[in-house]
Amino acid sequence: MPHDHGTKHDVIVALSVLGVAGQVLVALGLLIGLLALAGLRGPLDALRNLLWGYELWGAFVVAAIATGGSLFYSQIGGAIPCEFCWFQRVLMYPLSILTLLIAARGDNRAARYLIPFPVVGAGSSIYHMLIERGVIVEPKACLLSGGGCSVNWITRDGFGYLTIPTLALTAFLLLIGFLVLASAGESEVPATLPAHAER
Repeated sequence: MPHDHGTKHDVIVALSVLGVAGQVLVALGLLIGLLALAGLRGPLDALRNLLWGYELWGAFVVAAIATGGSLFYSQIGGAIPCEFCWFQRVLMYPLSILTLLIAARGDNRAARYLIPFPVVGAGSSIYHMLIERGVIVEPKACLLSGGGCSVNWITRDGFGYLTIPTLALTAFLLLIGFLVLASAGESEVPATLPAHAER
């Protein structure tokens, strides 16, 4: 139906816009990190003060959007998850639950144990992107999924460069940033406000 197609297009565009916004945040985060390494800690301190108490809630929002987006693409958008899409899903889906649980508890110390998930996920996304661009030969296992790992399912609505693994990489990098900020808080002070905290 035309209406359904229009709604599907609108959701894909919205996810693409969120992806671009996420990439801007990742770039800013990398810049702030480089400045801190160079001895200019002012921007990093300002960022930590801005996000203080909400780092894990930010991680939860990113993981939840990424999880919902991947389900939308496969269940409604018609994209067939390939071998590496499943790897990325296995690493992303638990984060949407685990970040919610530790954010609600205000347990910033647990954040450090979640960091391996997005780190490995980011590596998987990069490998997937290299397959898409023909830098790495597509494994035969990818073709068994029915779509192949090199298929770009959002070419028209992804601003010409976004792909599903590109969006996944953006989410994983944001998660790394939020989790590092959460776990970098002082051990005796929760870095994330519990859900029942008084205002």
